Amino acid sequence: MNRVFAEVQQLCKDIVSTTLTLFKVMIPMIILVEIADKLGGVELLSELLEPLMSVLGLPSSMALVWATTMLTNLYAGMLVLVNTDVALSVAQVTVLGSLLLVCHGLPIEGMISKRAGVPMWTTLAVRIGGGLLFAWLQAIYYAHTEQSQELAQILWSNDTAGYANYYEWTLGQIENLFAIFCVISALIVMLRLLKLFRIEHLMSLLMVPFLKVLRVSREAANLAVIGITLGLSYGGGLIINESQKGRLTKHDAVITVLLLNLVHSVFEDTALIMLLGADLNMILWARIVFSIVTMTVISQVYLTVVTQKSATASQ
Repeated sequence: MNRVFAEVQQLCKDIVSTTLTLFKVMIPMIILVEIADKLGGVELLSELLEPLMSVLGLPSSMALVWATTMLTNLYAGMLVLVNTDVALSVAQVTVLGSLLLVCHGLPIEGMISKRAGVPMWTTLAVRIGGGLLFAWLQAIYYAHTEQSQELAQILWSNDTAGYANYYEWTLGQIENLFAIFCVISALIVMLRLLKLFRIEHLMSLLMVPFLKVLRVSREAANLAVIGITLGLSYGGGLIINESQKGRLTKHDAVITVLLLNLVHSVFEDTALIMLLGADLNMILWARIVFSIVTMTVISQVYLTVVTQKSATASQ
């Protein structure tokens, strides 16, 4: 009985801690976005990034959603999305969601990658370039097949355009934040259940054979699985620790960290984007395949460059 109580107590602490950490970033961002909107910043940013959005088949207003997500996290970007009065199809939500899944939290996660031995510019190039490529390929697929054109059912739909004053606007934002708290609580409970029933362990066993094509050690592959399932912060932290102890080669560390930049936290992040009505096959399985194929190419190029440098140095 005491053990159950301790587990519940720890679960509550994790929920509160995670929520407070996110709200410290999100609440100032909500205010800044509102100010930017009133000053015309939203329109300006949308115009600057409109060419990229149109290439992906998305409304120009989605540029602010992407920019917010890149600088902060998925939760903040999703909050901006539900505050826009734009109807999106399943295909559009899937394309946007795929872009957000790869390109989010760049300042923080870029610093984690840097500590693991990957330069910031490399991380940004892989994530922004990879995110745009992944989303663009999906946009081409949907345009060619004309599938998933029905209206997406967004769980957090909220019409903020009807707010008459800032009192109503504030109440609306509080409702959204409470909804996020509920979602976070459900996700953390789900993660606990996945661990309890060892579903994460099963996924790890299934992923290891695919990671071997990256030509990394089994230890690096195991760390990659942790990052893929639990998040870049977990996997990246372990990679940093193992690298400092000399248990990972530079190649292992670089390739594994770059892989995690493309695909990580597949349970939580995928569940979040599913709340927007996205296609699960695209944002989960297609993302994993895309990430592994992309990193296989990068790994081969990396090995070729390193080999050439070693040959030149030995002459």
